[in-house]
Amino acid sequence: MASLASTFTRLSRVAGTAAQSCRAKLIPNQLVSTIRQHAFPAFAKPTNIGATRTFQSSASMAKNPSSSWGDMIPAPRPSSSSSENPINKIILSRPQYKRFGQQGPNGSQSGGGRRRPPIFYDKRYQLIGGVVTVGAGVYYVTHLETVPLTGRRRFMDVSVKQEEMMSKEAYSQVMHQYRNKILPQNHAYTQYVKRVAQRIIQAAGMQDLDWEFHVIASDEKNAFVLPGGKVFVFTGILPIAENENGLATVLGHEIAHQLARHSAEKLSFTKIALFLGVIVSLVFDPSWSTQRIMMELGMMLPFSRKCETEADQIGLQLMAQACFDPRESTRLWDRMHKTESGPSFSFLNTHPASKDRSTKLESWMPEAMNTWHTSDCATTNAYADMFNKFRHASW
Repeated sequence: MASLASTFTRLSRVAGTAAQSCRAKLIPNQLVSTIRQHAFPAFAKPTNIGATRTFQSSASMAKNPSSSWGDMIPAPRPSSSSSENPINKIILSRPQYKRFGQQGPNGSQSGGGRRRPPIFYDKRYQLIGGVVTVGAGVYYVTHLETVPLTGRRRFMDVSVKQEEMMSKEAYSQVMHQYRNKILPQNHAYTQYVKRVAQRIIQAAGMQDLDWEFHVIASDEKNAFVLPGGKVFVFTGILPIAENENGLATVLGHEIAHQLARHSAEKLSFTKIALFLGVIVSLVFDPSWSTQRIMMELGMMLPFSRKCETEADQIGLQLMAQACFDPRESTRLWDRMHKTESGPSFSFLNTHPASKDRSTKLESWMPEAMNTWHTSDCATTNAYADMFNKFRHASW
């Protein structure tokens, strides 16, 4: 520290003497070199003053006599930028990850330069899409048929044998699931269901089908049918039905599903939904979750509700033709509505709301009552009531 202080003092004395004696002259290279070596070690390397100096020349010093020797010392060089640093060059030269479609430094798209246009702009895909669309249209038109009783045109490409083969596995699963809750065939509830169902089956002209009726001991208010005539009724719906006419409303609805082959139609419609889903994914490229929601809310759920409404309409005609009072159908759905709690968002359900079903049945009631009267059901039911009273009395 002492040697450094003495050196600085000596240099200050020499610099002051040089400034006083020749203020208009440049500091000799030897003096500048000495000052750099002792005061600014970073600039110890000799440098050509004429090439690197930024201080004022002798002419300007004459105009500004207040300039001191420190003004003539070159300013330290600024630190090199990151782009000039060899280490930074190595780091920055490494490939950087960019998402597809991200703008590059020159405004170009990353991921191979020019962005690929949508697939439907490609003429090859337009040709392929046209051929596929025409083929699908021809296939759709050649597989149209009419639904019995309602006359609705629908797409169907599943045969009866295919439907029965697919239903066998579902039937085995249901029997295994409720194996401990299925009532025996000689149970009063099972005999009650069979007795009502036989009249509806005869009215529908479907006696040749291998029908099976199973009653499940459960509080669930439900009934369903599997392809091939496998009907399942839960005991929880029997109190809602109250009587044979109410039960005929339930069974007529399920038998109508079998008559209209709604299970096979659903499989056929699923193919259309998948085909349209592929088209949407190619054109709009939505995510899988978005596409699934669109298919459920926009196609599958409305289709399911349409089939349920059609089964209500067909079942109403079947129960009227089988001489069950069709007016009991609206009462049944009114009773079902009273047992429901909370808001009913029908657009999120596979079945229409009970109140809506009752309203629909009421609109079809004139036609059903006409069927009921033309079948001479009043006389038939009178004899049936007499027979039932005699049978009940003999018990």
